[in-house]
Amino acid sequence: MRTVLATSHTPTLDSGRARRTYGLVRALSAHGRLDLVYGAFGAESPDPSYESLAGVHLHRVERPSRPARAAAYLRSRSSGVPDDFARGVWPGVASRSAELCAGEGDVRLIAEGPIVAAALLPYAKRHPATYSAHNLESSFRHRLTDTGMSLRGLQRFERLLLERYAESWMVSPADMQGAATLAPTARLRLVPNVVDVAAIAPVPPRSGQRSLLFVADLTYEPNRQGLRFLLDSALPALWERAAEIRLTVAGKGSEAIEATDPRVEGLGFVPDLGALYDSAGCAVVPLLEGGGSPLKFVEALAFALPVVATPHAAAGLEARAGIHYAEGEPVGEPFARAVLEALDPQRGNALAAAGRELAEREYSIEALERRLAP
Repeated sequence: MRTVLATSHTPTLDSGRARRTYGLVRALSAHGRLDLVYGAFGAESPDPSYESLAGVHLHRVERPSRPARAAAYLRSRSSGVPDDFARGVWPGVASRSAELCAGEGDVRLIAEGPIVAAALLPYAKRHPATYSAHNLESSFRHRLTDTGMSLRGLQRFERLLLERYAESWMVSPADMQGAATLAPTARLRLVPNVVDVAAIAPVPPRSGQRSLLFVADLTYEPNRQGLRFLLDSALPALWERAAEIRLTVAGKGSEAIEATDPRVEGLGFVPDLGALYDSAGCAVVPLLEGGGSPLKFVEALAFALPVVATPHAAAGLEARAGIHYAEGEPVGEPFARAVLEALDPQRGNALAAAGRELAEREYSIEALERRLAP
């Protein structure tokens, strides 16, 4: 089967959203030709890893003129698309995707994320198409401080997508349940976030390392909230018990962290995280908001590094507290206790081994290939 996958950003590997796209492309291209249509936004060119993917053909769509963007924005708003999403709609992505689907043969069209799904609503009204969700947006986005979206508007928009598209792919069981409640007639499929587990060499068993690693794109508000929790609550409680522990933050925007304590270091975006995982005692995933399943959690499991996570961060995964990771409530003292549990080599190494096995079984590209087999 030939697949056309449309996305709103230049395909890179510098964020969780971008890495979800890569996992989908890798898994889908194992079953036949894949045409990847992308808006030239966010980066000058695709990550070089895309060039080596057999059967993948890239189609760049240039930024539309201001009048074309304005017309697309107005059409989207009149269809019920919230302002933040409507501003990102590029009509060329939709038209190029439709052109590629017009040829002979069996073609599957996938709209990746809510912006492209909004752009392709007219197509989905006439033809079967798939909506690949990043998150269940109405489960959290209205509570973020950097958006002006209302819960009612998000629900109305998301219900439209779920009902209009022939199938919707959700990243977690929790999002599946929420989507089914929001749109009972929608056809849903579990398509989790994955990483290239086979290409990740697990780190050796931990032997007393005293550093924490937080991998996060700080342009995303839930990650900024998680960092504030670490700095304001979790770390002070932890330092009362173990003053030598350090925190390293890696990801877009982390170079600008304003931390007064020298035990906190922000590195910015790091292309290859292998050395950071190797030197850390555990990874922390302190999310208080957000949807889906955090790829930073899955990646740490794949590296066989002990993970400490809040219940919210783990809600989108098939991971079990006390078996695959150490769970810390989003309060300073409980989270600090979970960190100390994970840093203990005997306890942490057992969690890490079970986490790696879970990543191989459920969150590898090979596992996703099996899920997406025609």
